[in-house]
Amino acid sequence: MDTVNNFEFKQRKYMPVFPKANGKTTVYIEGYPCEDDEPMAATGFHGVQINTFYDQLSRYFAINDQIYIGVDSFIYYREGDITKFVAPDIYVVFGVAKGPERRSFYTWAEGTAPVAVFEFLSDATARQDRNEKVGVYLNDIGVQEYFIHQPELKKPAEFRGWRQDLSGGIVEMEPDAEGGLFSEALNLYFRYEEQHRTHVRLLRPYLPDGTPITTSLEEQHLKEAAEARAEEEAHLKEAAEARAEEEAHLRQDAEKLAATEAQRRQDAEAELEKLRTQLANLQRQ
Repeated sequence: MDTVNNFEFKQRKYMPVFPKANGKTTVYIEGYPCEDDEPMAATGFHGVQINTFYDQLSRYFAINDQIYIGVDSFIYYREGDITKFVAPDIYVVFGVAKGPERRSFYTWAEGTAPVAVFEFLSDATARQDRNEKVGVYLNDIGVQEYFIHQPELKKPAEFRGWRQDLSGGIVEMEPDAEGGLFSEALNLYFRYEEQHRTHVRLLRPYLPDGTPITTSLEEQHLKEAAEARAEEEAHLKEAAEARAEEEAHLRQDAEKLAATEAQRRQDAEAELEKLRTQLANLQRQ
């Protein structure tokens, strides 16, 4: 099966459809700080989770140049008030240009808000992530879905999500039997897997049919494995063709030998018949 082309077909099939935002790409607005003294990742566990998750989402949404993915950058959501900002670990915005890269995201300038936000829990921010940020993201900013996840394996598993219902209220999503959640906004399914070697509880995205979205490195390994299989199959085909050719030559040699033996028998029978005739003539004399 052609894994690459099969995934690309599904990628087009499941890609969300959305309108273009009514603002314009804004790299930076003077007077709005775009950084603070906090490190990008709270721990190495968070670093692995954020980098892996960003890579997967970026690879999946790469075919649409109107999808922007932000990583640990400020979102300002009220013009003129520099105190109204958040800095989620990962957020996805539909309807805005993928590039150029922004220093911060300004909702009023771009004409839209993120459709989905992901926060990975740390000791310093977990309480806010579970409580205040739910309302800030869904009510104040207008995010459609908000997810939190605990990537540190030694801590209790926690993967939760909230969305706005049709009446504008906030409802918590119901996980399935495997603890996974389906994002209606992104049309993707999310489930974590425990990686005991790295001690990371890794949240990963899947297509609606369960197909995993791989990282760039995983995809490279898949391509290398596919190329190795194709090369092995080519060698096997060449070997089979060589054997078939050798067998054909052996059959030709056998047919030639059989023809030679048949001719030899025919000549021997003719010679014997000739001798019998001569003997018969002698006896009559």
